[in-house]
Amino acid sequence: MDKNELKSPGSELVTPEEIYLSRRTVLHGLGFLGAQTLLSRAHAEKYLVQDPERPITKEELATGYNNFYEFSLDKKEVKEIASRWKRPAKWKIKISGLVKKPMEIDLESFLKTVTLEERVYRFRCVEAWSMVLPWTGFPLAKLVEHAEPLAGAKYVKFLTHVDDKQMPNIKKMGYYPWPYTEGLTLAEAKHPLSFLATGIYKKPLPNQNGAPIRLVVPWKYGFKSIKSIDAIEFTSEQPKSLWESLASEEYGFYANVNPDVSHPRWSQARETRIDGSFFPKKIATLKFNGYEKEVQSLYQGLDLKKNY
Repeated sequence: MDKNELKSPGSELVTPEEIYLSRRTVLHGLGFLGAQTLLSRAHAEKYLVQDPERPITKEELATGYNNFYEFSLDKKEVKEIASRWKRPAKWKIKISGLVKKPMEIDLESFLKTVTLEERVYRFRCVEAWSMVLPWTGFPLAKLVEHAEPLAGAKYVKFLTHVDDKQMPNIKKMGYYPWPYTEGLTLAEAKHPLSFLATGIYKKPLPNQNGAPIRLVVPWKYGFKSIKSIDAIEFTSEQPKSLWESLASEEYGFYANVNPDVSHPRWSQARETRIDGSFFPKKIATLKFNGYEKEVQSLYQGLDLKKNY
C-alpha cells in the first residue's frame, strides 16, 4: 500500500454550573459506577478554560463524528457500526511490565476507589479539526500509582481491545498492525492533565467514543488519546504506536499540538471547529492546544520540530 493512501487518524466556554456540575445528574447518568464515585467540583473548576472561539461542542456532533478505524474509516458511519458492539460484561484491564505486581483490574471495582471529576478539554485532531468536550473520569496518575511502576519504567504503553468478529476493519485492514497501540512517557502519564475518561456529557462513554474507558491527553493530537483500553504495560523502552508503525515520518511519538510544525501533507496553523454548520469556522491553533503553560516543562531540551 502506498503511504500516500494512508488515511489520517482522528483526534470553551464554561458550561453553566447547573448543567455539568450536578453531582446527582452525573451519578445517575453514569449508572453502573455507583454512588461511591463522587464528582469533584473543585477539580472540575480547576481545569476549565474560557475561550470564546471554542464553545462546548454539541453532543450529537461529538458522538456522531468519530475516528475509530476498527469499525470504519468513515467518521459518520462509526457510530452506527460501533453501536452494535457487545462489549464484555466485565471489563478487565491487564497491567504488566515493569510494575511491582502484574495484575488484572476489574474496571467497575476500580472505579469505586477513585473520585470522579468532570473536565472540559479542548480536543485537536491531527487532521486539523477540533472540538471542546466535557469528560468524566479520573487522573491517569491514579492508575499509575495503583500499578506501582518500578524504577526502570520510563514509558507507558496502551492497547485497544481487539474483537475481530465485531470490529470489521480488523480483518478488512489486515495490513494495519492491530491492536491499536499508543504510548506516553511516564512523566506525561503522571501529569495532572492526563485523564482516563469513562463518561462524556454526563453519560457513560458510548462505544464510538471509546467505551468503557479511554485516554484523554488534551495537549496532544487526538490519535494519542487511545480508546477502549484493555491493556497497559510499563516499559523501559519507548513504545511504537500503530501510526508510527504505518508512517513514522508523519506521526511521531510525542505528537504535541504545534501550529508552527506542519504535517508533511497539510498545515497545522489553523483548525476547523466542528460546529454543525455548512461552512464551519477556521480558527488559529494554539501551541500545546492552549495548555503550554501547564506542560511545556515536560519537554525541556527536546527537539520537537518534527513533532507530528
